[in-house]
Amino acid sequence: MTKKGEIGFFSDMISPRFNPAAVLDISGGGKVLVISDFHMGTGRRDDLAANGELLITLLGKYYLPGGWRLVLNGDIEELQRHSLSSIFENWPRMFRIFDHFAAEKRLYKIIGNHDEGLLFEKNYPYPLYNAVRIETGHLPVYVYHGHQSSRIYRDFNNILRAGVRYVLKPIGIRNISSARSPYRRFSVEKSAYNFSLENSCISIIGHTHRALFASLGRFDYIKFEIERLCLDYPAATGIDRERIAAEVRVLRQELGKLKRSERRDVLRASLYGDELPVPCLFNSGSAIGRKGINAIELDNENIALIYWFSEGEGKKFISRGSYEVEEIPGTPCRRGVLNRDRLDNVKARIELLGN
Repeated sequence: MTKKGEIGFFSDMISPRFNPAAVLDISGGGKVLVISDFHMGTGRRDDLAANGELLITLLGKYYLPGGWRLVLNGDIEELQRHSLSSIFENWPRMFRIFDHFAAEKRLYKIIGNHDEGLLFEKNYPYPLYNAVRIETGHLPVYVYHGHQSSRIYRDFNNILRAGVRYVLKPIGIRNISSARSPYRRFSVEKSAYNFSLENSCISIIGHTHRALFASLGRFDYIKFEIERLCLDYPAATGIDRERIAAEVRVLRQELGKLKRSERRDVLRASLYGDELPVPCLFNSGSAIGRKGINAIELDNENIALIYWFSEGEGKKFISRGSYEVEEIPGTPCRRGVLNRDRLDNVKARIELLGN
């Protein structure tokens, strides 16, 4: 379990009194995109190189003209390995999009462990926050990067940054990240989950690069989805019965692939112990996935986990389920809705299943 001291630290980090300006009220309407972990760099070791064009297109041609507020949830610039000036030089189109959001007061930029150095940049053009509290009219949603749960990132990040830039980078070793360790991911998610339970709120984190919806990773979600379909199967007839059987077959195949990609002992572990999962933890994933980009969309009624991909790249993944897919006209960009739920449903389950 998370220690009381850690709960208190989280509360101090994301309380409105800690940073009163980092409050976003959409209870009367409005749409929010939460996206994280761009790791923008330069040269051959730029983590965003593969998805950069896709990201620029979806931000500039979908979210910006659509009136969305943009919450950048940490690790946007890769300052562990690159200087800010070189990143600005390498990504001018991205920063022009940020400028447009900022000019309309629709940009909220949260600090992560890889871009914490921005706090020491005198002329950085955007306000920086440790967290953003979103008022939805149902329950509060706190957006924070998630590295706050690790003492090594809180207290020794400067030492880590120096080691990566001046020792690991020159010899070609990539940065150390909790996203590479199933055990570190689990620890971060467990701390954020316990914080959310303690405060009866929703947390949206990044940091681990693992998309979560309603406290479930893809592996757990598929297991629950298969169980739901099995319960629906006896009463179904005709085409509906065939559809359920086909969906279960597809989901079982995907479950098998996930089993092979994760450590078995990690899969057996649970954020929830022997309790039912409380849907209080979400993770926006990252912008540097192999085949696409994950993000969280939020308004005053709904929350959704989104998967962006280019035609021909992520199509195989998105075709494995009955997902809604939308095209951006004139571009190869596709927007898939992996999961969606109403906030009043999420609130009810938190109240019934939480502390």
